[in-house]
Amino acid sequence: MAWNKPLPLPTAISAPYWDGLKAHDLRIQQCDKGHWLFFPRTHCPSCGSRNLAWKSVSGHGKLYTFTIARIPTMPEFTDEMPQALAVVELEEGVHINTTIVGAEPEQLKIGMSLRAVFDDRPGSITLLRFTPQNSTHPSVIPAEGAAAANDAAAAPAAAVIEVPKRKISAKDLDAMKSLVSTEYSPWSNEFVVSQEVINDFAKLSGDDYWIHTDPEMAKAKSPFGTTIAHGALVQVLASQLRIPLDFEVTDFTNIVNYGSDRLRFPAPVPSGCKIRARSRVKAVEQVRSGTQVTMEINIHVVGQDDRPSVINDLVMLYM
Repeated sequence: MAWNKPLPLPTAISAPYWDGLKAHDLRIQQCDKGHWLFFPRTHCPSCGSRNLAWKSVSGHGKLYTFTIARIPTMPEFTDEMPQALAVVELEEGVHINTTIVGAEPEQLKIGMSLRAVFDDRPGSITLLRFTPQNSTHPSVIPAEGAAAANDAAAAPAAAVIEVPKRKISAKDLDAMKSLVSTEYSPWSNEFVVSQEVINDFAKLSGDDYWIHTDPEMAKAKSPFGTTIAHGALVQVLASQLRIPLDFEVTDFTNIVNYGSDRLRFPAPVPSGCKIRARSRVKAVEQVRSGTQVTMEINIHVVGQDDRPSVINDLVMLYM
């Protein structure tokens, strides 16, 4: 998957810092009078010296301050919510803006000890994050492709947890009506809506409007700041999302997709975000040709549980 979040652009001054992160080595500048400095500069802000040298440091520090972002500052970060935005004070005394990984928000305390984490996922550059000193979080987050390969090697066949299902006869109207509920099912698996998936759908459907297919123009002109998936695409991706249901309808010959009573796209799905779904049985009624069930399926961007991207009241006919 292509990294969909904005990335820093190294300059001639900052390049040694980024090169160090790429080598999983945290390097900051020190002047000839012994003052440490960050961010990268041409002179020391304490004494004005221009005799600066890049030196490797341990990456250990403490949490100086933090805030928990529960609403993404940009659409590309919806999959990271809640996001721990922090300032870390290194042992050398300098402060670095970063994000905390490997810890729940309620675990964070001002002054707690932290260590550096090198995030290789963007591919073209390595980002610096931090995690609690005693966390089991790895010190390196591998690149997206490597992470996927490692995950596949570690777990070639993920175990599927089978939920015991109640068997409900489609001919038993009272039993079928007992499925109607205002409560939603547990969440499904997650699916990444990459730019490649969006592009493939654009080619297939013929809808290649720039807001879906042109990241540069979308960045400049779209109110979302990035490309977004077609609503129709997200709707059909429901087939990729396995919603865990605790019942199984039996005693029918055919099941027919009868269409939708309601189909809405309340929130965009930015390129690169993960989606997941949940559902509930909204209505059951007997019709002349069988038992008609209306299933409300809601698809959300992961991290936006309060606002679905798709609401589909799907009508199915058990015959």
